[in-house]
Amino acid sequence: MPSGRHRARILALQTLYEVDTAGHPPEETLARLLAHTNIKEEVATFARELVKGVLENRERIDEVIARAAPAYPVHQLAAIDRNILRLAIQEILMNNETPVRAAINEAVELAKRFGSDSSARFVNGVLGSVSGMSAG
Repeated sequence: MPSGRHRARILALQTLYEVDTAGHPPEETLARLLAHTNIKEEVATFARELVKGVLENRERIDEVIARAAPAYPVHQLAAIDRNILRLAIQEILMNNETPVRAAINEAVELAKRFGSDSSARFVNGVLGSVSGMSAG
């Protein structure tokens, strides 16, 4: 059974993906997803914070992705990979409550579960570059 924070990241990813691909309102999307789960309020709160943080910082996050993976225009990335990266970069650079290694590991796990065969490797590589940028 996934941890509460892992479950929150899954819900945040599902929300961000739907907002990105279908243009649905984030609050309504997350509320609908939360209605179909049985999670503790602190997990739901963490999911809300992640979604809000990504959406508030999306332009800055996308600039970070563009610098870390210049050969891959952000708008051309697979939507699932793009949103996994956004989520992890929000945690690594904007939030700073999650250890960098843990945020990267979580993102790689999400990529393995939801992405293509090459997603985990791609996400790991981009986030490795991002963590190098943040340390420098």
